[in-house]
Amino acid sequence: MSLFNTIVYYWREAFTSIGRNSWLSLACVGTVAVSLMVLGCSVLLALNAAALAADLEAAVEIRVFLKDDLAPDELRRWQKEIESWPEVSLVEYVSKSQALEEMKKKFADRREILQGLEENNPLPAMLRVKTHRADQVAGVAGRLASFSGVEEVNYGRGLVEKLVQVVRWVRLFGLGLVAALAAAAVFLVSTNIRLSVFARRREIGIMVFLGATNWFVRMPFLLEGMLLGLAGAVIAAGAVYFGYRQLLAALQTALPFVQLVADWRLIYQILGGMVVAGVLLGSLGSVISMRRFLKV
Repeated sequence: MSLFNTIVYYWREAFTSIGRNSWLSLACVGTVAVSLMVLGCSVLLALNAAALAADLEAAVEIRVFLKDDLAPDELRRWQKEIESWPEVSLVEYVSKSQALEEMKKKFADRREILQGLEENNPLPAMLRVKTHRADQVAGVAGRLASFSGVEEVNYGRGLVEKLVQVVRWVRLFGLGLVAALAAAAVFLVSTNIRLSVFARRREIGIMVFLGATNWFVRMPFLLEGMLLGLAGAVIAAGAVYFGYRQLLAALQTALPFVQLVADWRLIYQILGGMVVAGVLLGSLGSVISMRRFLKV
């Protein structure tokens, strides 16, 4: 049999098997589509949770209140040293007058409580320090507190540690959910292929007896799994695309202060990843079911 005829045989057998088990194939495509839809929604949920966590992390800052007698030269030396630390992303000096102006803006509707502070400003100068990640805040704050000219270091102790725990659990939950749904999709496809293999067990047994290679027997089922996975993935990707687009439009109108991830290049990558995942999951389901059968 020529290579062309062999390839035609593979595809014909794959489509014939899908048509012969049409109801089972439809059920498999539907379940794969539902699984990948949940998977896609979970990835988008994890993506938005990670973006929210990143925003919260970016908002965390360390306030280093300085003693009034700190010499300017020593302050500049400190700033250079702190900026050289790999964990630090920002170091900003806030003078006593700047601190007062910030407080005036914060209490703009109650300016009477700040009267008289211009003549005798009690607010200390400070350094505003930010780190790349929230779990680096406590360590950096501890090092800053050891400086001799520091009056006090404030970074929201307790709240930051809880934020770090929440971010860690959100990321672990997202990874665990994606892994569980991927395993469920593999199980569904492999079950469908296994039923198809079982229905053709006599035919396959004869082929093996006559000397057909494992790959010759396996390839039509591999293509069948890929086609079922591809069909389910395309349906799931389309549903996730239109669903997320509608959600973004609805939130923009009803709740404009809620900012979801709207980077469509990233979203298209996720949708493309779903299609690739569907094909790979279908192939994996076929390989698992056929490996067991060919051993028999």
